[in-house]
Amino acid sequence: MATQLPDDFKCPISLEIMSDPVILSSGHTFDRVSIQRWLDSGHRTCPVSKLPLPEPPTLIPNHALRSLISNYTLVSLPKPQPYPSNPQNLIQTLVSSLSPLDAKLNSLDQLSRMSKRDSGIRRRLTESGAVSAVLDCVNSSESGLQEKALHLLLNLSLDDDNKVGLVAEGVIGKVISALRCGDGDSRAVAATVLTSLAVVEVNKVTIGSYPDAIPGLLALLCAGNSRERKEAATALFTLCSFPDNRVRAVQNNAVPILIQNANSGLERAVEVLGLLAKCRLAREEIMRFDRFLDILIEVLRNGSSRGVQYALLTLSSLCSYSEKMCLEALKLGVIEICVGLLKDDNEKVRRNAKTLIQNLVHLKKGGDAENVPSATLHA
Repeated sequence: MATQLPDDFKCPISLEIMSDPVILSSGHTFDRVSIQRWLDSGHRTCPVSKLPLPEPPTLIPNHALRSLISNYTLVSLPKPQPYPSNPQNLIQTLVSSLSPLDAKLNSLDQLSRMSKRDSGIRRRLTESGAVSAVLDCVNSSESGLQEKALHLLLNLSLDDDNKVGLVAEGVIGKVISALRCGDGDSRAVAATVLTSLAVVEVNKVTIGSYPDAIPGLLALLCAGNSRERKEAATALFTLCSFPDNRVRAVQNNAVPILIQNANSGLERAVEVLGLLAKCRLAREEIMRFDRFLDILIEVLRNGSSRGVQYALLTLSSLCSYSEKMCLEALKLGVIEICVGLLKDDNEKVRRNAKTLIQNLVHLKKGGDAENVPSATLHA
């Protein structure tokens, strides 16, 4: 399988498909296991750029790439087939207004299979003027045509050089329309396309400024199936790394929608809330939900490593600005939970747990420090 997926999905160290991609401060992405082994060996330079790394090195989860890899591996890859002698014929079929529906469906299908693993085909498609024809298919009332066209757009967006160019050609408006009104898997794929495009910083600004973009993702979080909700949350997470988009999300009622999804077990919603908690408007909104702390504590006890990391981050943000939240956290035994997390394998979980402990102990010392575990005071 690794040989048939795009090279961007492979770790530069192991050359295998990444299962937990993380970004170094140098901007390069690696599989967590491989780069951690590199760092544990004492290296303090980026394996690709050779640039020096800060101490301690920071590993940032690349959720957008992880989601793209997951999206590709949901469907079994077809057996390798020889390319047509001239892929331009397929492009011409797609571009021609005279081509019948079956011919366009076949062209989209074949071009999607080719472009998934061949950057040369992706380049030929973008340079041939085929994007406008693909967008016409995305705008089609034929659900099969729309879904296949979205998959092809997703493939084209894999290359960073294409991401800004696709936005300039008007991709965002058509994708948002499919996000809101698409059939079948179209809405989930549309959300994934937005995630892929938003990897580029300038596109975060552009996508967020579309009036229906963030509301469309939130609507999918409200009414979508489990895959659609996960893809919508992933797109929101990517977009909300840009501060203005956090404000837009809060103004569009994101907090109660995300809390509801977090309460139903969608950890990615907790991750988005972790980003939103950096925004004053979001913190004020979150404070109005009495049971939100219970949801975070449940994630701390039973969540995945990434879910725990962001639950800790969210709690730290809230406790830094609310003495009431600190007191509630102390009352519910958050310090004791964090002490256990100081031995976690994930360095970010350990660091976030230690920060939260220090915040809570500082408040506790101002009142009654006698009940704080001794191990905590020396954390």
